Amino acid sequence: MSEHTKPLPRITPDNQPFWDALREGELVLPYCAACGKPHLPPGPVCPFCFADRLEWRAASGRGTVSTWTVVHKEWFPAFAAEIPYNVVQVEFEEGPRLTAKVVGLANDWLRVGLPVVIDFDETREGITLPRFRPAP
Repeated sequence: MSEHTKPLPRITPDNQPFWDALREGELVLPYCAACGKPHLPPGPVCPFCFADRLEWRAASGRGTVSTWTVVHKEWFPAFAAEIPYNVVQVEFEEGPRLTAKVVGLANDWLRVGLPVVIDFDETREGITLPRFRPAP
């Protein structure tokens, strides 16, 4: 089998290292083991060098909001009870960009460039998700 025809590994955000770290209150994100660039979202190959090996590294808990939007109930009718809410993309001081929710902040105060810190909220018993709070 040539390099181009071999089966590619299935790599998804629900890989065990990601969820195991969240349960411990830590954030690990995938990086390409060949070129070292952030690999988010994880896929079967690195979008930069096309290698198929990932390693999971600890990511910074601090960053700034790079973009944000308000999710409307027309987009996700199944979650209408929890909507509207803000979705932000945060550029980490050390690490790639991550999409999540900002908690503890009114919509009027959300802005690009806002410094935020990671927080780990238990959304259901045994299920912890990364959220962001405004940096103190």
